[in-house]
Amino acid sequence: MKDLQKIINQHIENGLYPGVEWKINHKGNIFQGKSGYLNLANKQPIVTNTIYRIWSMTKPIISLVILQLIEENKMKLDDLITDYLPQFENLKVLRNKDSDISDVVDIVRMPTVKDLLSHTAGFTYNFLGDPVGREYDHVKLFQSEVTTLEDEINLLSTLPLLCQPSTKWVYSVSVDVLARIIEVVTKNNLQSELKKRIFDPLEMKDTDFAVDLKNHDRIMTSYEFDPIKKIINDPIAGAQKIGGYGYPINQSVYARGGHGLFSTLNDYSKFSQMLLTGKTQEGEKILSQSILSEATTNHLEPHYFPLEIRNIAETLDENDLEPYGWGLGFRVMMDIEKSKGIGSIGEFGWAGAAATYFLVDPKNDLTAVLMTQVLGADNILKKDFVTEIYKNL
Repeated sequence: MKDLQKIINQHIENGLYPGVEWKINHKGNIFQGKSGYLNLANKQPIVTNTIYRIWSMTKPIISLVILQLIEENKMKLDDLITDYLPQFENLKVLRNKDSDISDVVDIVRMPTVKDLLSHTAGFTYNFLGDPVGREYDHVKLFQSEVTTLEDEINLLSTLPLLCQPSTKWVYSVSVDVLARIIEVVTKNNLQSELKKRIFDPLEMKDTDFAVDLKNHDRIMTSYEFDPIKKIINDPIAGAQKIGGYGYPINQSVYARGGHGLFSTLNDYSKFSQMLLTGKTQEGEKILSQSILSEATTNHLEPHYFPLEIRNIAETLDENDLEPYGWGLGFRVMMDIEKSKGIGSIGEFGWAGAAATYFLVDPKNDLTAVLMTQVLGADNILKKDFVTEIYKNL
């Protein structure tokens, strides 16, 4: 991994990222580094315990708790959304992908827990270019910093699905629904359940939906990539932009399922390492190996492929998801040829909107975590990171 520092330094010098941290654990050998700044305006250097908004890297943590509840026989994969959230009983479906938001049809069958984990439930996202996504944005779904998770899911239940459940793979707010189901099943708030089940056992002391005032100076400033000028700027508000989602630093009622957590490189590395075995470093079980293996195996049938996430402002010249299937909360590598020979069959993980990224490769006893803070970032950092890892195995 000797060239990684030089490669990342160059990307920072080119103005593509403010600062970057990374950690690779290969068979117990750790390669870790950092470069750049917490804040470009005052050139405050990055620190080893920098705190990041991890955006969608919240999702695998929520998914893992759902899997724990399944293992505890408190719920099942084929349970319906309405078994836990009866407010969805009147759920309708858009007639077709270009219909007016009021042009709906009856649902054929309700989404299941498995649909929610697999992004086949029929929900969408506000930054995707479809009528339901536009309506999410119009009603300001998930854009508040002071509403509860229950408030947001109640609002979601009044809106139609984009498509019938189990017909298409659409990256979506379904994990936010799962997060609310966790609260219903456990009769506890999400913050407390994550702390008890994941953060305390793994000693993830800097991972939460809120950051104490004393630690605010450790949070990396968020930036946004300008694909035309190839530079990063302060995020700009606008319609159907993911940056419009609420992401407060310290709001006690705030919890989400699809985004919202803050974490550090070392904390998320602990989570990634646990995903190799289902156990903490001390051997305490978080999840059984059998359920973990099931969750990190592709569950999608051929008609769902290829997977893609197309932002409303984006033309997809290269689809990074093409080599992957989807398990129960994770992308799963299926086709090395489509990834240009880089990677390993069975490698799994996910990423965040601000260019955070992680992978877990059981075959090679490997985990890797990459942290930075750029919305809509140039993909070159992730590509170089993964290429450099597999080049040196």
